[in-house]
Amino acid sequence: MLGEGKGVSLYISTVRFCISEKEQNKKWREVKLLKQLEKSQQQQQQKQQETEEQETKTENGRQYTLSVALPGSIMDNAQSPELRTYLAGQIARACAVFCVDEIVIFDEVGEGSKSLEGNFEGVGKKGQACVQLARILQYLECPQYLRKSFFPKHPDLQFAGLLNPLDSPHHLRIDEESEYREGVVLERPTKPGKGSFVNCGLRKEVQIDKPLQAGIRVTVRLRPDNKKVRKGVVVSPQSPRTDGGLYWGYRVRLASCLSSVFSECPFKDGYDLSIGTSEKGNNVGDVTLSEFRHALVVFGGLQGLEAGVDSDQNLDITEPSLLFNFYVNTCPGQGSRTIRTEEAILISLAVLKPRIEAAGHCAEGS
Repeated sequence: MLGEGKGVSLYISTVRFCISEKEQNKKWREVKLLKQLEKSQQQQQQKQQETEEQETKTENGRQYTLSVALPGSIMDNAQSPELRTYLAGQIARACAVFCVDEIVIFDEVGEGSKSLEGNFEGVGKKGQACVQLARILQYLECPQYLRKSFFPKHPDLQFAGLLNPLDSPHHLRIDEESEYREGVVLERPTKPGKGSFVNCGLRKEVQIDKPLQAGIRVTVRLRPDNKKVRKGVVVSPQSPRTDGGLYWGYRVRLASCLSSVFSECPFKDGYDLSIGTSEKGNNVGDVTLSEFRHALVVFGGLQGLEAGVDSDQNLDITEPSLLFNFYVNTCPGQGSRTIRTEEAILISLAVLKPRIEAAGHCAEGS
């Protein structure tokens, strides 16, 4: 009987233990389900927040682009390397002030320069004006902390360090806060699937989400700095403009002739608004621009746009105005016989800016 009592007690204890274990497992499952539900809700909220932020950014962003085209031969009008460099600096400053997204340098004398590679041949020598202008423009657009990575010493850049900086939004100081930064991918080993490290001009290197080849320039959207390693996501160079409404510098393109400015357009549907500038054009005050996505303003050199048309074997026209949607005189009643190209850019963009903004924003809203 005593043994039976112990057996019953042991049985009861075992049953109680099993029931307790089942209840504990049930509680664990409930806690686990609650955590999963909470995590799912957080993910949904985060996704919704990101969607709302993206919509806000898209509303605040600028979807249209502005391009400027000019002949490289204007460099030959300068009498010394210092003046050539200063001329290029004036053009860069003007384009940055008026938020130009692309600068196209075309050859109006049949030199056919399409590459920035080549040897400097001196002031006045043919074949170098377009190349030198493009190289200086690219140098000035590049953030200062990246220049050593992309611009080795070159005679074309001998005096570029003396030029006034563009001070564009992407030329950030080391302690400045910004959602976006330009950077160069570093040759630093990382674990598989951990992406690459980028020098973005900060005190700490940034780890991006993709493994990329060392030495290339990237645009990085930074994540909140709450960890030891600063992290970011590689985005399109257009994202700061289209999402955040920031001016993020210009790209430089070389065109072998005037017609190549149009035929080699990097945008899928080309330029849907083209404006030629000339003292023979219509008074800009009488012009109403049409809605557009990609606008192009073209300037002539010392001999005007006629020189570019005459030297272009791909064109069968003699009148430059036939190339453009609008052919305008942006400085009617000028007091000088000539307006230099660097002056024409400042004058024309100042006059055209409110018209371009109005037509561009109308296209975005439609």
